[in-house]
Amino acid sequence: MADDNELQSLLKSIRQIARAVDIHSRRLDRAFGLTLPQLIVLRSIRDLGEVTSRAISIASDLSAPTVVGILDKLEDKRLIERYRSSRDRRVVHTRLTPAGRALLKRAPSPLGDDFTRAFAGLNDRDRRTVLKSVDRVALMLAPLALEPESVDS
Repeated sequence: MADDNELQSLLKSIRQIARAVDIHSRRLDRAFGLTLPQLIVLRSIRDLGEVTSRAISIASDLSAPTVVGILDKLEDKRLIERYRSSRDRRVVHTRLTPAGRALLKRAPSPLGDDFTRAFAGLNDRDRRTVLKSVDRVALMLAPLALEPESVDS
């Protein structure tokens, strides 16, 4: 059974990760005009090709309404374009524009170039251990993401 010190240590580590991701997202926004979720969506579009918002939502692990909002912003910045399918007019596809492709070539890794280099520098076994551990923590935290939000008074 986990004791309070272990849980406090785990919470501190999770908060450090969340803070680092938030800081990186703000730096990305200042340097490239993109937040981290916007960069993740752009990369998903690049990796998947001409794709629906549902597929982007699944690939990026973002809710469908969040993806639609991000796509609206990326379209305003002329980094993507959306168009109706020629086979089924109800289906809307998204693709990168040349400006979107150019920005992705310049953009850093979503986790930051320093982290990416440090992670790549680990041996195969250590990388697998980190991935397995972080995946396990994410799975344990997943039920929190499903709970309705409430505001404390």
